[in-house]
Amino acid sequence: MENSALDHLRYPIGKFEAPESYTAELLAKAINTIATFPEKLKSEVASLSQTQLETPYRKDGWTIRQVVHHCADSHMNCFIRLKWTLTENNPTIKFYYENLWGEGLDNKTMPIEPTLQFLEGLHFRLAFVMKNLSESDLKKTYVHPEHNKEFSLQEMICLYEWHCNHHLAHITELKKRENWS
Repeated sequence: MENSALDHLRYPIGKFEAPESYTAELLAKAINTIATFPEKLKSEVASLSQTQLETPYRKDGWTIRQVVHHCADSHMNCFIRLKWTLTENNPTIKFYYENLWGEGLDNKTMPIEPTLQFLEGLHFRLAFVMKNLSESDLKKTYVHPEHNKEFSLQEMICLYEWHCNHHLAHITELKKRENWS
């Protein structure tokens, strides 16, 4: 497959690019995306059959089932990173091997309904905390050991907005390609 076609399948909305500046409007939009993600995800997967849930969004990619569970894994780590950053001074977060988590028995075989319920509560908490961050909180940072880089909470909010839209697009684009209503 041509490289640009593969890139589009892997990154249907493009790769994450951090904004040059963080405005209150930008962050409110990002937090709203995070708050509404579980509802949007549930809407996209509610009518899918078990066979459709086992369909990878691209060759050598995760199945829709794995994508749903990955969102819970990743966003749970987001919440923990958020709490660490609010309670510690520039903590170094724990890196996790998302590819190995994605291949776990739960991610490959477990029903998605409990994960969709989990995401509702998790995203409520994420949005609640994020909406109540002060200007100084938004500038607090953590160190990501995989990238050996500091991330501010305001950048993390935008990154997870992108992450929500990124994986939602994996599902919606696959549904379009396969003509699933």
